[in-house]
Amino acid sequence: MNSVDKVNKLSKSDFISIFGNVFEKTEWIAEKAYNSKPYKNFEELFLKMMKIFENSEKESHLEILNAHPDLAIEKKLTKDSRNEQENANLNECSEEEFKEFKKLNEEYKKKFRFPFIITVKGKNKEEILNSFRQRITNNINLEFEEAKEQVKKIANLRLNEIIK
Repeated sequence: MNSVDKVNKLSKSDFISIFGNVFEKTEWIAEKAYNSKPYKNFEELFLKMMKIFENSEKESHLEILNAHPDLAIEKKLTKDSRNEQENANLNECSEEEFKEFKKLNEEYKKKFRFPFIITVKGKNKEEILNSFRQRITNNINLEFEEAKEQVKKIANLRLNEIIK
């Protein structure tokens, strides 16, 4: 999708099909963004989608956070999540790493009521595990804000992949 004009000419179903997973399994953001067409440029589209996310209620944020998969152990991944995790080699964990991811995922979700979310692009397994170990010690308010920031980073990367 190399032209904002092409984006502006998309049907609603095509637009949602292309942009519906920018925020993990959250087509309603794409639907709201579609209703704001036409866009002057891609930056305006980015800003609109981010604004829709940021202006959402806390319950909507929690739904989006909970749409994200557990790292390294989730079997049913969206194509985007699978690619992102594979690029960080999370599909190649040793038995020890797999057990630690599983334990951290369980403890994290029990504590915060949503999965651990991190932008894995450019990180390796050890960096991700170290971040996981550190962030699980955060308080709920700090971690909720951090998780939302990570979701925005992931969405930005996904939008950039779409418009290449």
